[in-house]
Amino acid sequence: MEFQTVGIIGSGAWGTAMAQALARGGHSVQIYTRSSELADAINNKHENTQYLPGYKLNSKVTASTDIADVADDKDILLLASPSIYLVDSVKRILNVPSIAHGRTHIGVLTKGFLVSDSGEPKLILETLESMLPVSYSHNLVYIAGPSHAEEVAMGKLTGLITASENPKNAIVFRQLLRVPGLMAYSSFDVIGVQICAAVKNVIAIVYGSLDAIAEDSEIFGDNAESLLLAGGLNEIQTIGFAMGATHAETFTSISGVGDLDVTCKSKWGRNRRFGRDIIKNGILSKFKNLDDLIANMSSIGYLAEGAVACKYVHQIAEEKHLKLVICSGLYRILNREIEPEDFLTDLLVRG
Repeated sequence: MEFQTVGIIGSGAWGTAMAQALARGGHSVQIYTRSSELADAINNKHENTQYLPGYKLNSKVTASTDIADVADDKDILLLASPSIYLVDSVKRILNVPSIAHGRTHIGVLTKGFLVSDSGEPKLILETLESMLPVSYSHNLVYIAGPSHAEEVAMGKLTGLITASENPKNAIVFRQLLRVPGLMAYSSFDVIGVQICAAVKNVIAIVYGSLDAIAEDSEIFGDNAESLLLAGGLNEIQTIGFAMGATHAETFTSISGVGDLDVTCKSKWGRNRRFGRDIIKNGILSKFKNLDDLIANMSSIGYLAEGAVACKYVHQIAEEKHLKLVICSGLYRILNREIEPEDFLTDLLVRG
């Protein structure tokens, strides 16, 4: 196996876990972070003390606060910034020589939607390919699958999908990701895989709320949670085909049902946690509506991407006249229009 030089834009848990996995396989990985303190911790303590504390990083993982240095002259560049920061990150690397000349293969780890200047939600690859040099058009690779950062960092077995319109590029990343602890498979359904990755976080918030309610309920239990999960998968598929997904098996593969299952059920899931916090801690009481929540997301102490995605799923549903009972219900919950207990009772008991 030929070892690669890899840059990762984004020093969150997922980007750091991917760096650790690739370094474990022999690749040299450099992470971009805005924090000089975090860069020092990664370089000297070999630990991401802020976003992935407690995991000793491989010596092949380093960090820098110079985004151009991280992006330039790498074989592979992985974009792992949260969706709300991704466009700004990409704007800062457009003039990096190896990017400007299309020499570096680019893969995307970010989940969610991006927003046009008019406020319209857009898929991530579509947006980035319109920004990057023309050589990247139809050549970016989207990477997703059931993959909590903590387990990836520990080296526990994880399956991923590399989706691209260019089959050769999908294979490049599939080979890159075949390191100890990771299994990788290719897909051409770039739209379907992106929709699965974004919308499963929306469903996971509702699932987390139901899970919290079920602890003290005579009505809800495991059966109700499976009912919700199945209904959520149907809505993901409905959105996917409306947006242009090409393969039904995308939704029954690890990028669909696999990622949805782990996001809803795992103790590591931030969106599940957010759903539970809605019930257990009344976390929504701090916010006037969904826009207020998104604007002040940092105040909750972790990033619930599903709350951001929920806003854009609602816009897509209205534009395309889609009936999405679960996603629309969450939108109304986060917008402080209805109570989650009332919504889930109406959904699962009254139908």
